Amino acid sequence: MKQYNGIKAKYPGALLLFRVGDFYETFDEDAKIASKVLGIVLTKRSNGAASHMDLAGFPHHSLDNYLPRLVRAGYRVAICDQLEDPKLTKTIVKRGVTELVTPGVNFNDKVLEARQSNYLCSVYFGEKQHGIAFLDISTGEFLTTIGDDAEIQKLANGFKPAELLCPKNQLLQAQNLLGKITPAMPVEDWIYQEEYCTEKLCRQFKSSSLKGFGISDLKESIIASGAALQYLEVTHHTQIDHINNISRLDESEYVWLDGFTVRNLELTRSIFPGGVSLFDVIDRTQTPMGSRMLNHWLVMPLKNIEPINERHDAVQWFTENSDVSKSCAELLKSVGDLQRIVSKVALNRIGPREVLQLGRSLQAASEIKKQIGHSENTSVQEITGKIHPCTEIIQRIASTINDDAPVLLHKGNVIKEGIDAELDQLRAIAFSGKDYLLEVQNRESKKTGITSLKIGFNNVFGYYLEVTNAHKNRVPEEWIRKQTLTGAERYITPELKEYEEKILNAEERISGVEQGLWEAFLLWLAEFVPQIQTNARILSKLDCLIGFASLAEECGYVRPFMDDSLLLELDGCRHPVIEKQLPPDESYIPNDIYLDEREQRIVILTGPNMSGKSAVLRQTALTVIMAQIGSFVPCTKAHIGIVDKIYTRVGASDNISLGESTFMVEMLETASILNNLSERSLILLDEIGRGTSTYDGVSLAWSIAEYLQSHTTKPKTLFATHYHELNELESKLEGVRNFHIATKEQANRIIFLRKLKPGGSEHSFGIHVAQMAGIPNKVLLRASEILHNLESDRAKISGRETMKNTAPSPIFQMSMFPTDDPAMKLVREILKNTDLNTLSPIDALLKLQELKNKMG
Repeated sequence: MKQYNGIKAKYPGALLLFRVGDFYETFDEDAKIASKVLGIVLTKRSNGAASHMDLAGFPHHSLDNYLPRLVRAGYRVAICDQLEDPKLTKTIVKRGVTELVTPGVNFNDKVLEARQSNYLCSVYFGEKQHGIAFLDISTGEFLTTIGDDAEIQKLANGFKPAELLCPKNQLLQAQNLLGKITPAMPVEDWIYQEEYCTEKLCRQFKSSSLKGFGISDLKESIIASGAALQYLEVTHHTQIDHINNISRLDESEYVWLDGFTVRNLELTRSIFPGGVSLFDVIDRTQTPMGSRMLNHWLVMPLKNIEPINERHDAVQWFTENSDVSKSCAELLKSVGDLQRIVSKVALNRIGPREVLQLGRSLQAASEIKKQIGHSENTSVQEITGKIHPCTEIIQRIASTINDDAPVLLHKGNVIKEGIDAELDQLRAIAFSGKDYLLEVQNRESKKTGITSLKIGFNNVFGYYLEVTNAHKNRVPEEWIRKQTLTGAERYITPELKEYEEKILNAEERISGVEQGLWEAFLLWLAEFVPQIQTNARILSKLDCLIGFASLAEECGYVRPFMDDSLLLELDGCRHPVIEKQLPPDESYIPNDIYLDEREQRIVILTGPNMSGKSAVLRQTALTVIMAQIGSFVPCTKAHIGIVDKIYTRVGASDNISLGESTFMVEMLETASILNNLSERSLILLDEIGRGTSTYDGVSLAWSIAEYLQSHTTKPKTLFATHYHELNELESKLEGVRNFHIATKEQANRIIFLRKLKPGGSEHSFGIHVAQMAGIPNKVLLRASEILHNLESDRAKISGRETMKNTAPSPIFQMSMFPTDDPAMKLVREILKNTDLNTLSPIDALLKLQELKNKMG
């Protein structure tokens, strides 16, 4: 326990798995946690002079089953192994932590999400600029940049890191800015020194400076990145040669999507349980690494026209050559997660079967290059031209590793015959022993003339030659007699003893020889990691582009025309997510969307609840994002001038934990938009001001619309609102146009036509929607009366003579009978005393019969 406590003290924030014989044990508080999370039995054990200690453990071979559950529960886990053979020591076995597994530093397949990156995020706050780095040890991806608070928060929201590092003295600052994203892990302040971190990075990349990586002048970025590498050392991850490059995230290359927008548009995940995101709908990739790249593209769309058009060119070629696309898609299925497999080579954690998968993946890459290498499309040629043939690797794997190799090395039979003479001999001894003994028996029998000679085995003498008494006079002098029986003698020979030693130790020696050959093979294979990583990146990109082509063909998407204008023209635009969720017999009703820098820069969109205003806003943003990641779009025709920023203010949500109301969240998001405008911004505002009183809301919405219209950058804006007063802006401000979602009233019911029409709408039809939702009739009728009175009062105040009644059913009706009819007076009295809202259908029929009888 002294040994345990000493090791535990070095890792105070981690749950310690302490190897004792064939078990990993946990003690004290760790045992209580392990018992609860893993569902294992919590016991107690006497601890010398102390009372009792809580204990919980599991067999060491079950580590891969239990470790993922602890990490997924959010715990950092220190794995403490025995560092020497217990048989070779007479004292306590030497132990030490061999790996510290944390949520952000992990490559266990059972913990990682195959289609999601697993980033360790490191931040460093400077005086003016902050540095941020993202490192995925499972793939070797390393990204970094600098920025202000908003940029750092945006990136962290987009990349969704599993773990966050920061200096201890900046913990509060990190928690205030990024604490909502993931809990912060404080690191010793001394690590965050520019000189130390520069040296750390240069040593890792085997370079004399960082100029070649484009970050030499980014002090804060270097510090954040170096701290991330140091953390890998702290967590005992030293075999990281696959981390051989670092890329700068240049904000000038990507569309600005803040955290609000990524969440509101549900780009990579839905806000609601069981919901569907854009990623879920457009992901047609065949490999996990392709899926991860698509995820990355979605949160960082391109804003430079040349690379966008290159992607579109490639997608168009794949759509025009669908047979080749389908063939390549089938080949990609056999590639698997090449990115993570090759990382395991560098980490020395790859298994024999994964090496076979690596060989198949490289073979598939070679086949893909052959199939599309003849393309005359320059974009496709440029991509496939960078694929390394890796012929030597493919051949070496095929000739070295058995085709039916096991998952784990210690299971044996990994290396093929003919690779190593000693291994072949040992296998012959271990697995062909009877043949060898029979050969010895026949040879000695023929040599001595003892026809009844037999070879046997027992635990006392091992292998022996048995000769009956009738032939013992023929026994050679060099044979050594070991046992006399009633009718026979048993002998041993130097050859038999030598063979016995070989056969008894063969299996153990086979394991050692195979281990040595395997390590030498991995050492050779590790030299090719950069080439294989390049292939993995190219295949990921091809996977995305071929997926886009498949999506366009399946859903009828078209190639958008992209240029540097300020025009946004989407003909027959559809919402990609809603369209896929519709029943098979129902088609999505498309709309035309037009925005420019002069005549129609701001659209005020009105219409009833549930009519589809929010869908129009979202489908506009999603279409632009799809176009700028290289996909075709859900339109019949699209002309898109490059957009550099997309802002959304849609939906309503409280942030109770931070004391922020719906209205406060709304205002924070709106403030972020108004303070970061550009001429290429696309702004989507939905129901601004609805979280406060009507007059406050109208005033804010009106003022915000005026601000956007008069701003020097002249951003393009779609403004959905229920405040019909905003329709007056069209006649007051240049570039503002009114549109509404068309509806049709039929038999006191409202039918949503889902079609965008010019002009404003006067009504929200809220009571109709309430009626559709099943609100009791009594409530609806009273609401209609109140609405009628309020609108009458408002009409008088505004000077209007009339206001159309929007109640779902008429309140007054012309009399059908003479008012002086006695029978009619009786009927009126009965109706007056009848509560219609409480009548069942049967009661209503009976009441109708009663009235009929009264009328005679």
